Amino acid sequence: MKIVACNSNRPLAEAVAASLSLPLTRASVRRFADMEIFVELHENIRGEDVFVIQSTSYPANDNLMELLISLDALRRASARRITAVIPYFGYARQDRKSGPRTPISAKLVANLITEAGANRVLTMDLHAAQIQGFFDIPVDNLFTAPLFARDIQERYKGRDVMIVSPDVGGVVRARAVATRLNCDLAIIDKRRERAGVSEVMNVIGDVSDRDCILLDDIVDSGGTLCNAAVALIAQGARSVAVYVTHGVLSGGAVARIASSPIEMLTITDSILATEAVRVASNVRQLTIAPLLAEAMRRISDESSVSSLFD
Repeated sequence: MKIVACNSNRPLAEAVAASLSLPLTRASVRRFADMEIFVELHENIRGEDVFVIQSTSYPANDNLMELLISLDALRRASARRITAVIPYFGYARQDRKSGPRTPISAKLVANLITEAGANRVLTMDLHAAQIQGFFDIPVDNLFTAPLFARDIQERYKGRDVMIVSPDVGGVVRARAVATRLNCDLAIIDKRRERAGVSEVMNVIGDVSDRDCILLDDIVDSGGTLCNAAVALIAQGARSVAVYVTHGVLSGGAVARIASSPIEMLTITDSILATEAVRVASNVRQLTIAPLLAEAMRRISDESSVSSLFD
């Protein structure tokens, strides 16, 4: 078993390797003067079971090309099996035709990854579960529900917790955590006027004097979650915290969250934290390295991955 790290989230790759008590495979990812990407492996990986770790987060196109070129290098070096470990799968929000003459970019990215040489994909909390069907190779989609449920139990022990989905589409994800915690579930009904802008319309459920925890898979601009927090406080919620798997947090998202009623935003390290995230007083990170490491070990051993969540 070999682990190759690209450049999008080197600390996470190192943490995964440490969890598996394995060194990272010696490799270099360089740029030519015109910013073309060049990947070179410095170890023999012929016949090996290789895992290449790369989130396709900002800069999404550069990180995607790094992944594709790394996959091609591994295939040409005669790796026995290549698993693309993509903690954050970029372009996942483009999973359907949102209007006439628009692309389904998630399908295109799936084709690129397959054609580049991946035999298997390991990812986490896909924005839409049907993206697994865009691939013609096996896809393991890990869930943060057990990780979040355990952290909520520790931090909110003795408090009257209520899990809240920020939209109708996230109900399944929120219910998974609510079931593990044996607590109530509320839903935010919102209307999106245009991309990146949301208007909260109604709170479905009684949140009066409850400690509300919003759950989502991606936080980008933060507008939806901030509006949801305002609506919950207006409905009498005692406090509002947020748990999100992928902290994209583009533009002024961190400042927007800092000035909102959100008590604490908890994200994972699927995306490398920016300086703004590191210094923010109400943003914290949970590591997914042990979960990724255990899933990789099970894939290598040909044992069950889904039983991780039983």
